[in-house]
Amino acid sequence: MRSRVARLYAAHDLRVEEDEVPTPGPGEVLLRMAAGGICGSDLHYYHDGGFGPVRVREPIISGHEASGRVAALGEGVEGPAPGTLVAVSPSQPCGECEYCRADQPIHCLSMRFMGSAMRLPHEQGMFRDLMVVPAAQVHAFPDTTTPAEAACAEPLAVCLHAVAQAGGLAGKRVLITGAGPIGLLVLAAARHAGATDITVTDLTDAALERARAMGASQAINVATDADALAPLTRDKGQIDVAFDCSAAGPALRNAFAALRPRGTLVQVGVTGDVTIPLNALVGKEITWRGSQRFHPEFAEAVRLIGSRAIDVRPIISHSLPLERAAEAFDLASDRSLACKVQLSFAE
Repeated sequence: MRSRVARLYAAHDLRVEEDEVPTPGPGEVLLRMAAGGICGSDLHYYHDGGFGPVRVREPIISGHEASGRVAALGEGVEGPAPGTLVAVSPSQPCGECEYCRADQPIHCLSMRFMGSAMRLPHEQGMFRDLMVVPAAQVHAFPDTTTPAEAACAEPLAVCLHAVAQAGGLAGKRVLITGAGPIGLLVLAAARHAGATDITVTDLTDAALERARAMGASQAINVATDADALAPLTRDKGQIDVAFDCSAAGPALRNAFAALRPRGTLVQVGVTGDVTIPLNALVGKEITWRGSQRFHPEFAEAVRLIGSRAIDVRPIISHSLPLERAAEAFDLASDRSLACKVQLSFAE
């Protein structure tokens, strides 16, 4: 069998090619891919050839958030049945290192993560028509779920983990800086966790309209109405928990200014070096906590999407066929037009 793949050779050199597809072996399943979302890290690879020290050093198949239907089962695999819609967890910890043994698989020393250029050889991703994966990495959805929704399991899992890093949110006032796909899904996860008042900030009106559609209590364009944040900074701050999903210096300063003393800032967005408002961090005794990836949250994301306890549909803005992959990447880069751009495959 042969499959089309979207393979990145270097910055702005994304080619749709063909590859051989192996027969599923023991413990594996063959998937006919259905939908795949373009993530911020995919865009960094596409535009810049990598981010930070992680560089594309050999051709890599992009994509780590995708859904597909089971086409065939390898030896010893009892399900899901052929035709079942599934999402694929891209995370493959070794299960043997000190962090895996300490129940911290996110920090696995030998982590394999689909579509990642961190290791050499690179871990190939999911933007292809057909692929073989370990059966343990697929999670089934009910028939009522669409492939586009199922492909959002990975980014939602990221956001569920970020919300868990904050501790309980019931009755808390929350600020989210950055209303891209991750910021919007953090909003959905925070509402599900019981946050009662959620303010979202961004630089574009289109992103903030989506935040309102996802249930934001207040959506502020800090490029045109920065003064609207002033009430949140009154009396040393009004916000209990902030999630920075932008990794922009001005947004970070706003978050520190709005947080109450002994509030919590969860860092979700990543970038290079930024100036830290150290006086606010120390003077307010802020807890600043990082959040990376997920592990048990992937299964929870599948459950929440499958039951529509969290509705991810408002973030999905565009779907383009695989043969238009480069166009889809360019579109996903324009936040004035797009939110979550997905590729569709030949089901």
